[in-house]
Amino acid sequence: MEKQLLGALEAGGTKMVCATGYADGTIVETAEFPTTTPEETMALVVDWFKQRSIAALGIGAFGPTAVNPSSPHYGHILETPKTAWRFFDMLGSLQNELNVPCGYDTDVNVACLGEHAFGCAQGLDNVVYLTIGTGVGAGVMVGGQLIHGMLHPEAGHILVVRDPADTIGDDSACPYHSNCLEGLIAGPAVKKRWGGKRASELAEDPAAMDLLAGYLAQALMTYILCYAPQRIVIGGGVADHTPVVALARKKAAELLNGYLVTPELEDIDSYIVNNSLEGKQGIMGCLALGAQALAQ
Repeated sequence: MEKQLLGALEAGGTKMVCATGYADGTIVETAEFPTTTPEETMALVVDWFKQRSIAALGIGAFGPTAVNPSSPHYGHILETPKTAWRFFDMLGSLQNELNVPCGYDTDVNVACLGEHAFGCAQGLDNVVYLTIGTGVGAGVMVGGQLIHGMLHPEAGHILVVRDPADTIGDDSACPYHSNCLEGLIAGPAVKKRWGGKRASELAEDPAAMDLLAGYLAQALMTYILCYAPQRIVIGGGVADHTPVVALARKKAAELLNGYLVTPELEDIDSYIVNNSLEGKQGIMGCLALGAQALAQ
């Protein structure tokens, strides 16, 4: 199987990243297409993969999307602000056109799978992968399996307590919640609060980093208490280009206040970590998902 060429598709709300590679995580070739309408975008994606004779395809899609194979909507995009994509059958459209085995999951779940298969979560059965970028999403693995309950976890929208010093205003950057993690820490929240600046431009601003780290620490405490992961891995532009992970790690330990005593928490620097695959964890996870689909 490792000799068979696999396809990987990171289907994002802004762009589609297509790649080919092998079951060992080796990436051969990549291409990007803007996410416009399903008709335009899927035509480009399908054409690219058809020219490469892939044996299987792993798909990591933006959400909300139906990832439980027993759901009648499995493989469909669900309610999304990207109105053209609402209820689009992404999995079905790709299977019909490419006629190869396909694995399907969320973009953050495949990133979690990538870290589990090839990165810093190898050998662990319980992992949380968090991405902080344009939005906040979480991929959660429990007992070696990615969670597919009534839906995938939407742990980026857990509620956090507002910092009295926060200047974002009554409305956060989330249209649904005034004080969820995504609405207060993701890229749009950073721009709303600091005059259009990106998080990377604020990396040397102690007050800004302290505010973001405080929100992230609250969320980390919740994930630790609810999922009991063996490691938490954090990626995305806000995490990658600022010291927020290191700051939040310290704050999370303070919030836990010694309530849990485990070997993992005693070595918290290696428990809450930045991603380890240089931004390739999503594509590598899609390759692993494609390999699973081929094996089945």
